[in-house]
This record gives sequence, structure tokens and C-alpha cells, in this order.
Amino acid sequence: MSHNAIKIQEGAFVIADAHYSHLRSELLEFIKEIHSKKLKPTQLIFMGDIFDALFGGIKYTEEENRELIDLIEDIAGFIEVIYFEGNHDFNLQAVFDKVKIFTISQQPVLCSYDDKKVYLAHGDFDGGFGYLVYTSLIRNRVLLFILRIIDNLTNNAILKFVDKHLSKKNDCNEFTGFESFVENRIANKYECAYFIEGHYHQNRSFKVNDLTYINLAAFACNQRYFIVKSFKDKELLEENTFSKGI
Repeated sequence: MSHNAIKIQEGAFVIADAHYSHLRSELLEFIKEIHSKKLKPTQLIFMGDIFDALFGGIKYTEEENRELIDLIEDIAGFIEVIYFEGNHDFNLQAVFDKVKIFTISQQPVLCSYDDKKVYLAHGDFDGGFGYLVYTSLIRNRVLLFILRIIDNLTNNAILKFVDKHLSKKNDCNEFTGFESFVENRIANKYECAYFIEGHYHQNRSFKVNDLTYINLAAFACNQRYFIVKSFKDKELLEENTFSKGI
């Protein structure tokens, strides 16, 4: 799908790294609030790893996430939904029709907010050579086809193993030396006001040369999400915490 230039809207909801699965239902409840219009974002921006395991074309992962997939697709019928693929959710063109999808190869994506340039990405677009080979392989249609056959023949044993492994991960660890790590990645490479990504789950913001770098909190950690709301050029994102029933 080709896209026009992305304009970030005041009042947009930005969500990263929810790692949704049957073991973590909070995101489903949050999306239901948007679907019923109890919460009314002007735009919905998913920053990747929204699902713990959603691989387009692998039926088992689609069936396991069907309720949330259908809600997101319905929401995309009345507001703009933008989805930056992550390392846990990819090949999503096979899953969604109305959602604007950006693959890892398209990231970071230059967007705009008012008169400011903003780059958005999941965050794993510039991994090392080994990681880039891995991300290419897991998205390869032939390999996914083979995986689908093997998994079907083994009653989804492979994906059930992956699901069990992912359920044990701690998504809320602190990244020691994170600021230096980010500076080495993006300093002097991007001309913009803001560079925003997820993936690292650090919930931190700091200056890198002339731009403001924002690493988003993971929704999986205390159900935090962000609303685009400028405060006289001091901040772009307002942090919120979802609690069912508010």
C-alpha cells in the first residue's frame, strides 16, 4: 500500500510494545474503549510489537489474535490507524485492509506535526548485520510457507513453544547506558524536531544535538500510552495510564 505523507494529529493516541496475548488482556480492553467511542482519539498510531506474536500468513497467530485484529480493523473505518511493524508483528498487509502499514524497511518514517518534522519507527530498523539477516529471514514468504506447513503438521507445536517462551520475558528492564547507545545511533543522522520510537521500553526523553529523542514506555508495563498534545513546544506527548472503567 502506498501512503501519503503522514500528518500527526493533535489528540492522536500513540501506543508501543503492548505485547498482547491471551495472557495479557489489557490492550484488548483498551481497544474496546476506543471501538465503543468511550475514548476518542483523533488518530491511532501503533509503534510495533503491539502483539506478542502476529505473523501475517501464519493462520495460528491470526486466529489467536482474531478479536483484537477485528476491532482494530473496524476502528480504521472511522479514524486513521497507522501501524509500524515490529519484530513481533510483521507481514501485516496480509492481516489488515484499512490500516496503514509501514514495514521495517520503510522505517524510520518522516512525518509532520504542525510545522515540525518528526521521525517515527518501531526501533529495530538499524540492528547489526546478524539482526538484519534474521529479520529478513523471518519475513521471507518461502520460509513462512515452510513454517506454516511444519507447524500445521505438528499441531502448532512451534508457535506454541514460541508463545510459551515469550510469556516469560520481562518487558520492563532498565537499559543501562541507554542515552549513549541512542546518541551513537542517531546523532547527526536525522534533521527533525523529534525522533520517536519504541522497542526498548525505556520511557525516556532527552536531547540529541538539536532534536528531542523520545523512547516510548511499553504498554505492557503498566498500560502506559501517549496522547499528542503540545505544550508550547516543550513537550509533544502526554503520558497516560489506562485503567479499565475510568
